[in-house]
Amino acid sequence: MPIAHTTSKSKAFIRLSMLLAGTGLAAAAWAVEPAPKDTTATNPLGGKATPAAPKAVPGQPRQITWEELVPKDWDPAKEFKGMDLSALDDGDPRANEMLMKMQEVSNNAPTNPAMNGTEVRIPGFIVPLEEAKGEVTEFLLVPYFGACIHTPPPPANQILHVVPQKGAKFRAMDTVWVTGKLQTLRNDSMMGVSGYHVSATSVTKYTGGAK
Repeated sequence: MPIAHTTSKSKAFIRLSMLLAGTGLAAAAWAVEPAPKDTTATNPLGGKATPAAPKAVPGQPRQITWEELVPKDWDPAKEFKGMDLSALDDGDPRANEMLMKMQEVSNNAPTNPAMNGTEVRIPGFIVPLEEAKGEVTEFLLVPYFGACIHTPPPPANQILHVVPQKGAKFRAMDTVWVTGKLQTLRNDSMMGVSGYHVSATSVTKYTGGAK
């Protein structure tokens, strides 16, 4: 998605900052409307700090963090090291080339194979894809406010494609807990490329408390 109202920093610089933010490696460089107070890459739900994951209980969904979805050896910035992207003007052909390259890196972000088939519980923000009778029947779950709507999509390994068993009465950017089976399955939607799929048994309002 295009970025509006950018500062003096080039779009390429902002896009890389957000790519890193999606992996918990740097704070997001918000290009448009500000996120809720205290929203950062390490505290994605903004003032609503994610509670520490409780001890795993056999037969129960495992509460996970977004960082667990990213392979530990993945470095999205390795191809851009040594480049001063902040010095590139948006009209510079090199900036456009970098933007395309960053989008490719983001869309092809690798998933964590160890998470495939795991029953999980994870908090995040809703980006609706399909709605029926006032309920969301298909959506993307993202780790920080504004992703895919006000700002470019996070890396594919930080987007979950969620199909709940029954429609959920939520709106765009509502914060929720999603519970269900996680699969390393890619999906390309008009709002972003997701690296994971969740068949959700439940989608409930985020309260900030552990299960």
